[in-house]
Amino acid sequence: MKKIFASLVIVFLLVQITQAQVITCVPCDQLGMSVNVGSRESSISIYHSGQYMTHPRSENNFNWEFSDQQGNILNQLNIVDDAFANFDIDWSITDTINVKVHLVNDSANMDNWYINQGLPLTGASINCLFEDQLYWKIDTYPTGTPYGSWTFIHNNTGVDYNETAGIEELKRSVIMDNKIYDIFGRELKEVPIGQIYIRNRKKFIKLN
Repeated sequence: MKKIFASLVIVFLLVQITQAQVITCVPCDQLGMSVNVGSRESSISIYHSGQYMTHPRSENNFNWEFSDQQGNILNQLNIVDDAFANFDIDWSITDTINVKVHLVNDSANMDNWYINQGLPLTGASINCLFEDQLYWKIDTYPTGTPYGSWTFIHNNTGVDYNETAGIEELKRSVIMDNKIYDIFGRELKEVPIGQIYIRNRKKFIKLN
């Protein structure tokens, strides 16, 4: 009986460890995208780190959108369980291209990350938005030979939709007598005059 009980405990612990290894992620602002070597004027390959940092990988859903400066959509891709967006280009290399990708994984959350950081658990699934711009950058080899490559302008990280979902509610805060009050009439502390901020996971997020 003791052997059976010990075996069950071991199995339970293994299941818990396996789950901790499988369901995990890092915050959206620690993820990003980059242009792969080999991209050229007629085609492009973009890598997204979310695929390798978010588990289970099989549930990673990337919705890519590429548009010009007038807002015209040039390409849209829905990619599941893959870190790469690869396609041929039909726009001019003189154009600046808007890139947007939305990473959703309903089976992954950051509870393990929160535990490691000593933060309260939310159980929220992964819901990250990434936005940036691409342009064809001309550079020169040490030999003096020019070359070009697609380059991200801002190198933006992701924004967690779960963290920003309450912003509209927070915008209902009221400013009176150079003090800020929430919708329940409670004064908000540690808020710079003339700015509305929310303290979120030990940092300030600017709302206006």
